[in-house]
Amino acid sequence: MRKGVMRPGHVQLRVLDMEEAVVHYRDRLGLIEVNRDSQNRAYFKGWTEIDSFSVVLREADEPGMDFMGFKVTTPDVLEERKQELIEYGCSVEVIPAGELDGCGERIRFDSPTGHYFELYAEKEQPGKWGISPKNPDAWPEELKGMRATRFDHCLLYGDDIDGTADLLQKVLGFQLSEQVVDQESGTRVAAFLTVSTKAHDIAFVRHPEKGKFHHASFWLDTWEDVLRAADLISMHDISLDIGPTRHGLTHGQTIYFFDPSGNRNEVFCGGDYTYPDHPVVTWDAEQIGKAIFYHDRVLNEAFLGVVT
Repeated sequence: MRKGVMRPGHVQLRVLDMEEAVVHYRDRLGLIEVNRDSQNRAYFKGWTEIDSFSVVLREADEPGMDFMGFKVTTPDVLEERKQELIEYGCSVEVIPAGELDGCGERIRFDSPTGHYFELYAEKEQPGKWGISPKNPDAWPEELKGMRATRFDHCLLYGDDIDGTADLLQKVLGFQLSEQVVDQESGTRVAAFLTVSTKAHDIAFVRHPEKGKFHHASFWLDTWEDVLRAADLISMHDISLDIGPTRHGLTHGQTIYFFDPSGNRNEVFCGGDYTYPDHPVVTWDAEQIGKAIFYHDRVLNEAFLGVVT
């Protein structure tokens, strides 16, 4: 059941060196730098996004994710979800409007996997970057790097992925689209959830430590764009994790790499879609190599073990 949660809206990442990180996200990944605030946080957006930002960087002593935010349809829905989160047992904090520049009031809450999430209803909407909302051109000629079009999803690592999946489904209306299950024990190893018609808007992998960040993912239009991203990774000696390749889960075409602080990024295209009447797709845990890297059919150690 949909509960007025529309889409992933933003993610705040910790970086070790702000200027190095800005070069990576602006010039290599190709996001648009839109702002620096009074806390020296840097704000970015994909060029197709109508909201004022989707990625925030904060300089810190260790990398990782501070929080991920989702946009809801109205302030009334925001209040309704806040009350349901409190009733569910979450620790809920109200963040006043303007704490993130251009963003309205936010409701921050914890989760069984130790991650922090936010809901918000209002954010400034300057529209797509570089093109007019009337008779728009196909794309802006000034785009840089990989030309990422939007922030798409995060993959997070934590212990109680069943608990967080239950929270997202019951309170926020997410749908379980795909999963990886150990057939002998019945343990769910990974969960992919969507609140839209995408293959997933957030995903989780079971991991002994709470609150770990695996990657933030950004959408590209075509497989040729993913291959071009691979060229740029080599041209600029960006640390490569794996790819280009295809996922079995969701069937997206992908490449993984690291920002200068060690946070993993993904750019991808393609993939499945999910409607409310679709059954859950299940992969056997013994096939997890093929599920994640369909061509190689094995997992590399960095993909399994490197999290921030």
